[in-house]
Amino acid sequence: MFKAALNHGSFPFLNKKQLVNLKTKAMRSGAWFKVLQRIDRVLFDLTIRVVDNIRSAKLAKSMLMLTRKLENAMKGSFSIRLREIGLPLAQKISSTAQKIGNISASTWAFDSSFAVFLAVMDINNSKIFKR
Repeated sequence: MFKAALNHGSFPFLNKKQLVNLKTKAMRSGAWFKVLQRIDRVLFDLTIRVVDNIRSAKLAKSMLMLTRKLENAMKGSFSIRLREIGLPLAQKISSTAQKIGNISASTWAFDSSFAVFLAVMDINNSKIFKR
């Protein structure tokens, strides 16, 4: 796709609207300042202000690198919590429920929805939300 876009002279997968949406999500999640250096944020902001569709291969490559950084940072935090907290907690609850006689609890350990629920509950119970 990258070569095809080079031949046409524009990069339709990176437009102003997508960049604005990504920046908004990144700022809300806190990844904007954690992941990007000041020069990267400036490049991102200037691209949003000046360009509707990116036509430069160098700019497209730089913006693609920045968007990947942001997307990885935003999805990474929850998936880490899910893997480290949600899944082990689901297994522990399933085991405890089986010990007290709940036969259907054996499926809870492998239920992804249950693990996501437990991870979200842990996030909402973190110290920053308590007063």
